[in-house]
Amino acid sequence: MKTVQDLSIHLYADGADRAGILDLYAKPYIKGLTTNPSLMKKAGIKDYEAFAKDILQTVTAKPISLEVFTDDLADMKRQALKIASWGANVYTKIPITNSRGESCLPLIRELGLAGVKLNVTALLTLRQVAGVAEALNPQVPSVVSVFAGRIADTGVDPMPLMRDSLALLEGQPKAELLWASTREVINILQAQECGCRIITVPHDILGKAVKMFGQDLTELSLDTVRMFARDAADIERVHSSVLTKLPGVARVESSLVLREIVSGGAPPLERGR
Repeated sequence: MKTVQDLSIHLYADGADRAGILDLYAKPYIKGLTTNPSLMKKAGIKDYEAFAKDILQTVTAKPISLEVFTDDLADMKRQALKIASWGANVYTKIPITNSRGESCLPLIRELGLAGVKLNVTALLTLRQVAGVAEALNPQVPSVVSVFAGRIADTGVDPMPLMRDSLALLEGQPKAELLWASTREVINILQAQECGCRIITVPHDILGKAVKMFGQDLTELSLDTVRMFARDAADIERVHSSVLTKLPGVARVESSLVLREIVSGGAPPLERGR
């Protein structure tokens, strides 16, 4: 596999930076976009609806997931219906529970029956996935976002759970399993290997993937050594510049650890020998 364009898994861009969203939307290897309240807070967004509608003026041909901004289940329904009305390509993100642990499955079922395209998010257990698989409307496209990265953060290999999640969704022909909370480039290949249809990737990790995917490791090793050499030379120049300004120092013959300071007309001062 040479480039990200050779991947069979669908790459989604995960972020709330307007310029980044619009730039990545134009890339053929990006198949969709996601965002969430935490990313929007980080990006300094003050008016969610204005931001979303501005983005949707350009983002029309690829799916984009936009999340509800409330913790109240009744208000969550109102917001979900409103968000869904913003465009045919919009998937409304609903968390598996609210912050009090109250299940959103009844709401997911209700919204599915109303024809709302859903991205059910913040799933970390097979029990949660099974509940979502039962609640979704099989006639309506949906995304099931399992936070594989957060699972891995606990020291648990997420791969078996992702494969089992895929099996649980077999009865949902229009549901797509999404690998969420991506931490590094290798996660893209892991998600593809375990059968996920989608992986959503932060903008910075996408940049790294585009730059480094398929690089020759021997060349990468050489580039790494060259980087060390450049940085060592930079440090050496700084040290030499400082030392040669000291009174009586004529020159510095140095390799950092083995340094010889030669003073004008005086015996050498040795350090590190």
